[in-house]
Amino acid sequence: MMSELNIENVEKVLEKIRPYLELDNGGVELVNIKKEDGIVEVCLTGACKDCPLRMMTLRAGIERALMHEIPEVKRIESVVL
Repeated sequence: MMSELNIENVEKVLEKIRPYLELDNGGVELVNIKKEDGIVEVCLTGACKDCPLRMMTLRAGIERALMHEIPEVKRIESVVL
């Protein structure tokens, strides 16, 4: 388990998740970290961007993985670039 909320640690977790998203022609990109609030902003890409299950992927998949690995993460938010 990693503990510090920083770009390097968030990217390590996202690298573990990306292969699963890529199976459905999707992806996720790190946009910003609001360290003081424990918020990670990501942008869903490819097929994930418009998928009806994107909120489930965001909360049950990506957010859960980040919170498990980095306890400082309180929430993730999806942003559109």
